[in-house]
Amino acid sequence: MSAINRQYLIAVICVLVAMITIQSGASLAKQLFQQVGVLGTITYRVGFAAIMLCLVFKPWRNKPEQLPSIVVYGLCLGGMNTAFYFAIERIPIGIAVALEFVGPLMVAIFSSKNRVDLLWAFMAIIGLVLLLPDLRAADGLDPLGFILALGAGACWAGYILFGKRTGESGSSGAIVALGMLVAAVAIVPFGIAIHFDELMNVALIPTGIGIALLSSALPYSLEMIALRKMPSQSFSILMSVEPAIAALAGFIILGELLTLWHWLAIALVISASIGTAATPKS
Repeated sequence: MSAINRQYLIAVICVLVAMITIQSGASLAKQLFQQVGVLGTITYRVGFAAIMLCLVFKPWRNKPEQLPSIVVYGLCLGGMNTAFYFAIERIPIGIAVALEFVGPLMVAIFSSKNRVDLLWAFMAIIGLVLLLPDLRAADGLDPLGFILALGAGACWAGYILFGKRTGESGSSGAIVALGMLVAAVAIVPFGIAIHFDELMNVALIPTGIGIALLSSALPYSLEMIALRKMPSQSFSILMSVEPAIAALAGFIILGELLTLWHWLAIALVISASIGTAATPKS
């Protein structure tokens, strides 16, 4: 195996492990909701993740010039995590991730001048439409969970846009660490005020650290390794299968069963995401 192929294989493994860990972390977090609440779980994730990322990337060594953009970037990151966790409280993780993917998908489509991307946008919309009848069913998807997942996608879109603005003001790791620190400052005080007793349960703190490690610190680090070893287009195509991995994690860890229509909707969103990533932006 050539050195280039070996580097590419390492990158692919990093991306796959990152997706598996982040969705396993989400499934683990969902199990913690009943013990510390959704906001308490978010507090564990962003609080411990901010500490881990700051220790690893030492953002204080950098002097980012675009502080306002970093603050907005961090608020988008915090909003994305908050909306997503409140969404998976109500709907299956696989569905939530597919809905969340609409945010970055729309950013990619609307920033492109290639008309082929309109096809991928239409495909994603069909995927969403397939889920709409399920919102009206008595035992179907929770409408608020549906909206929250789309809200997480909107925050993800903001995270991408402001992440690009801040990318030139410091290393990517330092920017993510600063963003997570902003998210922690915005969320942790509320989580502690509302769920102080539960969060101080010594038996639950290791689980909280594990969620932060699996959902934030480890996958973000692995993704940065992958981006250095493979083209960004290949990275985006690989990341497009994340809704399927999320659905499998939800099934294996939580026993969440999806209908045929759910899987078809997820497949359409994944196909739209792959198509968008593979289409030249000109």
